Amino acid sequence: MGGLLCVLLGLSACGGGNENKGGAASGPGASPPAPAVGVVKVSPGDVGLLTELPGRTEASRIAQVRARAAGILAARHFEEGSDVKAGQLLYTIDPAPYQAALASAQAQLARAEATLMQAQANADRAKPLLDAKAISEQESINAQAARQQALAEVATARAAVQTAQLNLGYASVTAPIAGRIGRAQVTEGALVGQGEATPLALIQQVDPLYVNFTQPAADVLRLRAAIARGQFKKAGPDAAAVTLHLEDGSTHPLPGKLLFSDLSVDPTTGQITLRAIVPNPKQTLLPGLFVRVRVEQAQAPGAMLLPQQAVSRGPQGDTVRVVGEDGMVDQRPVRVGPARDGQWVVLEGLKEGEQVMVDGFQKLRGKGPVQPVPWAPPAAGSGGSGPAGPAGSPGSKPGSAVPANASAPSTASSR
Repeated sequence: MGGLLCVLLGLSACGGGNENKGGAASGPGASPPAPAVGVVKVSPGDVGLLTELPGRTEASRIAQVRARAAGILAARHFEEGSDVKAGQLLYTIDPAPYQAALASAQAQLARAEATLMQAQANADRAKPLLDAKAISEQESINAQAARQQALAEVATARAAVQTAQLNLGYASVTAPIAGRIGRAQVTEGALVGQGEATPLALIQQVDPLYVNFTQPAADVLRLRAAIARGQFKKAGPDAAAVTLHLEDGSTHPLPGKLLFSDLSVDPTTGQITLRAIVPNPKQTLLPGLFVRVRVEQAQAPGAMLLPQQAVSRGPQGDTVRVVGEDGMVDQRPVRVGPARDGQWVVLEGLKEGEQVMVDGFQKLRGKGPVQPVPWAPPAAGSGGSGPAGPAGSPGSKPGSAVPANASAPSTASSR
């Protein structure tokens, strides 16, 4: 009995050893899980093509205030750097000489009117006397001529009065336009307008503001040819949208619109001058600022936006990696247009709903399948990608690349 028990225990021990060995062997032999890679799902649409060009701001209206009357500057009625209204009194030139000249002209007018009254009476009496043969025909003609001469003297006197009134009005210098006035270029007591119209101040209207910028003529011709072929379409029925980026990195909050492009090319630079108008209600923009102008001159139909790290650019062309429904990765050539907001505009090579890899490229080994998870751009100040944003996050509009699944977390960018 004891021997039989020992045999059974030995067999049991051998069976247990075989089970552990089989379990340990099953671990290394199993296939590793598919690596997770970040993807975005593309959605074609009309994407605006942005061009960034250097430019300078310019006041929409500029008026140089000058002295049109000669004399001593008596008073200044504005604060330098303040806003003025059209017609507002700015300077007063000593009006005494012009007041005296006006009084003299008015006296001359009164004398001419008195002379006319007498000449008119003589002409009226001459007619019946001529009919009665009491005076000669020559005397009647002389009376009529005297009346006409008196009428001319009255007209001359009235013109002199009008001129004197104008000169007296020029002694009060007013603002020709509304805007912001600069520094006073003369002070009280200065003799102005003597021989020439002395500059007194400068008024600039900065709301709205003009922006002048240039673009190579070759780029303009290529864009027009693409629009003519139907490859692109115009930005819209109205003027193209314009955004200003300042030297400190900030962006002007109010967009502008393109007014016109010049009809000729600068022969020295090969550039075409363009002008845009931008609202500036808070007057934060000043004339003469250097800015970067982003203008949307055309739209690419059926295009899409992809993060820049999703596109591989090389001498042989641009490519992306597309994850199929079976998890396999396929390298796809694409045609890329200009960049927009840190993304590439992909014009051709992708279809709606396809999943494009954005990160996780270092996890690819051979031609095995991958696990696609949605990718979202990293938060501001973060070094990697965070979880995908909720539905309705940026990128969900037509022409953008949207996360494949807005509820699943994404992997960190690792390209």
